[in-house]
Amino acid sequence: MSSAKPLNIQTIDCRRDQASELFRNLRDKLSPRGDVVSEAGRQRTIELFGEALSPRAVVQRICEDVRRRGLEAVLNYTARLDRKELTPQTLRVTAEELSEAAAQASPKLIETIRHIRDHVAEFQRAVLPSDAEVRRRVGEGNVLLRQRHLPMKRIGICVPGGAAAYPSTVMMTAVPAMTAGVREIAVVVPPTPFGGYNVDLLATCHTIGVTEVYRVGGAQAVAALAYGVEGIPRVDKIVGPGNLFVALAKQHVFGDVDIDSIAGPSEVIVLADETAKPHFVAADLISQAEHSPGSGVLITWHEPLIAAVRIELEKQLSLLPRGDLARQSLEDYGALILTRDEDEAARLTDELAPEHLHISMDHPDTMLNRVQNAGAIFLGHYTPVALGDYIAGPSHVLPTGGTARFANGLAATDFLKRSSVIHYDQNALRAEADDVRRIAEKEGLTAHSASVDIRLKDA
Repeated sequence: MSSAKPLNIQTIDCRRDQASELFRNLRDKLSPRGDVVSEAGRQRTIELFGEALSPRAVVQRICEDVRRRGLEAVLNYTARLDRKELTPQTLRVTAEELSEAAAQASPKLIETIRHIRDHVAEFQRAVLPSDAEVRRRVGEGNVLLRQRHLPMKRIGICVPGGAAAYPSTVMMTAVPAMTAGVREIAVVVPPTPFGGYNVDLLATCHTIGVTEVYRVGGAQAVAALAYGVEGIPRVDKIVGPGNLFVALAKQHVFGDVDIDSIAGPSEVIVLADETAKPHFVAADLISQAEHSPGSGVLITWHEPLIAAVRIELEKQLSLLPRGDLARQSLEDYGALILTRDEDEAARLTDELAPEHLHISMDHPDTMLNRVQNAGAIFLGHYTPVALGDYIAGPSHVLPTGGTARFANGLAATDFLKRSSVIHYDQNALRAEADDVRRIAEKEGLTAHSASVDIRLKDA
């Protein structure tokens, strides 16, 4: 249970002059960073690498080592960082182990997994695009233009496994990929009781049809997927959340492979008016803060709600097993923000561009139309973020740290390779030739023009 000390969560009153500076500080704390390391972390890097390295430098060293030495480096870092001695034979979870996990898991859990899988697949099928086609008559000729969508051949999924097991992450990443038609899916998960040795996690993989699971985590897992090592063929894209080292490793290998995003702490903004229930709002803030790190921010123009939510936070934190962790997150990354009006609330929400936005109002659509930047939006008093995390259908892999200004949540569409297909007959080429020649001349690319002329020379 949580301690009884008062909650020291930041309160920002936008009616006062210092509010803008406090708000900027909050926004900066939620932005992606990669060079801050604790004293314990500094000592750990000295122990492992002989010098104090930033997390970014650690990741660089691990990734380049895996690129050079392959599986040997992967196993070496697994032994040194995870304190687990694995061999090429024990690195991959066997088909028998997956089957046994499914047999050992609770039948009710298996039923829930199937239920969630069906919900996610239903939504992901609905967002898949169809191929576009344009037929054009040019002079006496014909032009056919198409946009073709094909699934990626092979993708990798990072699943955390340090502090808890996350079957939901498997479903929210693998099912969209499967729905898109990806045939090869490799899951990497740390060799821990919550990871590669967790019955519920392995049962989830077996139930939804994931057959390739490796007991490896951290930057070495990302590098193995990106570059390919003995027994783990390289992938085309890496998705899924992880700690700072996983996030920085994904950033490092981007370009060799595609990635979904650079994920930071989980976060929610609750945008609330006078109809919001303080105990609901407090529960929403705590639900993301308990990720530890995680951020919970209330934005409201209804001043009495600030005090009422603070009281509820104190009450609920004292009753929760992870209350102390959530308390620390709220103190480090949370805020209660009072705005002048709804317009200012909408503007600040767009500036923070949260991973999750919960509009806690009787008529949430009125505010929905005024906010653009959010990874996932939850409407009304009875749509907690937990529904999106676990069962609704859209993936819970979402942009964090303000990146919802330009990034999107993971979807089946992210596993499609899009190509344009262009077909001209000779008459159509002749009709368009002068325009091609004119632009080629302006750009000084005479070979472009020549490639047209040579086809029309004897025609």
